[in-house]
Amino acid sequence: MSHNRTDKRSARERLQEQRAMDEARRKRKRALIAAGVIVVVLGAVGGIGALIAGQDDDDAGDARGPVVEPKGAAGKKRVAIPAGAAGAASTLTVYEDFRCPGCAGFENGFRKTINELREAGQLRTEYHLVTLIDGNFGGSGSLRAANAAACAQDAGKFPGYHDMLFENQPKESDDAFADRGYLIDLAGKVPGLDTPDFRACVNKGTHESWVKKVNSAFGTSGHSATPTVLLNGDNVYGDQSDPLTPEKLKKEVTQAARKKG
Repeated sequence: MSHNRTDKRSARERLQEQRAMDEARRKRKRALIAAGVIVVVLGAVGGIGALIAGQDDDDAGDARGPVVEPKGAAGKKRVAIPAGAAGAASTLTVYEDFRCPGCAGFENGFRKTINELREAGQLRTEYHLVTLIDGNFGGSGSLRAANAAACAQDAGKFPGYHDMLFENQPKESDDAFADRGYLIDLAGKVPGLDTPDFRACVNKGTHESWVKKVNSAFGTSGHSATPTVLLNGDNVYGDQSDPLTPEKLKKEVTQAARKKG
């Protein structure tokens, strides 16, 4: 009898062990299936995330959000800030960087003539604000100064602020224009510009995505240096054999205005 009870107990134990093993296998199977589902879902979510990210890049152009153009942005891709009469006989297209010493040299040498011709209704200027120096020396002064200039355009004060930036240009390696407070201080020297709206535009970097768009367009424009100055589409500043002077610019613009009548 004792032997029979031992056999029965052993059989019961073996059955329990078998059931425990079967249950463990079922649990492992369920865990593996669940893990597989999670991987698939995560993969799908990752794919959707990548797609959304790609759409954001296409639509926004920058982490800050959609490209916000300044008022009156001109040109095929609206990457230029215009100044002067739309019906002027001549258009001066200028690609420049607010940190670029050569650009300051051009602006400081031609400012008086350009302003006189523009005020006379004979010349329209279109400025493309690029950020080459940020790329060459590091920093963000070119970007932030260009954004501030675009904010000045919103306020109808672009020409005066544009000139103020070049009159106060730091050394090429000095990223002083990265200081938004400094850019606002300079705006205080342009009558009527230092307003709450202007300050908010500068501090938020409202037009920085647009400036990046301008710089990208410059990269595909066929031009590679700043300043690049075109008069009615002709590169008049890059020809060192026949350099442009304020007198020559005035003569050509005046002649074009006379022909137009």
